[in-house]
Amino acid sequence: MTNAVLAEPATEDPRIAREHHPRAIRWMHWINFPILMVMIWSGLRIYWANDVYALTIAGRTIFPFFPESVYEPLNLNSKLAKGLAFHFTFGWFFTLNGIAYVLYLATSGQWRHLVPDRFALKESTAVVLHDLHLRGEAPAQGRYNAAQRLSYSIIVVLGGVVVATGLAMFKPAQLHLLTSLFGGYETARAIHFGTTLAFMAFFGVHVAQVIKSGWSNFASMVTGYKVTGHKVTGHKVTEHKVTEHKVTASEERG
Repeated sequence: MTNAVLAEPATEDPRIAREHHPRAIRWMHWINFPILMVMIWSGLRIYWANDVYALTIAGRTIFPFFPESVYEPLNLNSKLAKGLAFHFTFGWFFTLNGIAYVLYLATSGQWRHLVPDRFALKESTAVVLHDLHLRGEAPAQGRYNAAQRLSYSIIVVLGGVVVATGLAMFKPAQLHLLTSLFGGYETARAIHFGTTLAFMAFFGVHVAQVIKSGWSNFASMVTGYKVTGHKVTGHKVTEHKVTEHKVTASEERG
């Protein structure tokens, strides 16, 4: 009895590419990325001229927004006029892209994947605990997990707030009702600044999550498709036992 090694043909590749992000979502996402960067950059140039905010505890300044060590390396100081020009120009692009995004979500039905349900807060906590390795099993999810749905929905609302407060500061006399709605110019400015910090924090966490999720997640926002399953390569090798029959002298004579 001997062993024979046989190579069988590889099975069919079970990987499947499924549409994960519609084209419109991808276009508006990537258009918004450079616009938002210009808005933050130009906004900081405007803020430099009157940087009144700071993190203060019990009357003691812990951290000023922002120290010169931030302005100088980024070349943000003494550039007020250029900051205003860029901010007002790209602000309209940001607004139009945001309106188009909301309209697309509403008319295409894509909002169903995004808007959080009544369990989102509890499930978001479970997602965060899993990401911090404090929970073993990840909660079930659809296209987006609960934490993503909640944060993406909040950032859309904050986008509306930052546009509205920006208009309230841009035309406080002509849009006095809007300015009054926010409690006056100074309050509108404080809300606008706080919302900008929220955008910066969201952007940092978003990039970190993309890196953590790996290449396939990033590629899906570029191509629109996400590959599921595992690739099978090579041939399946199996070992079979082969029985040798020894011919005796009597069998030869027979």
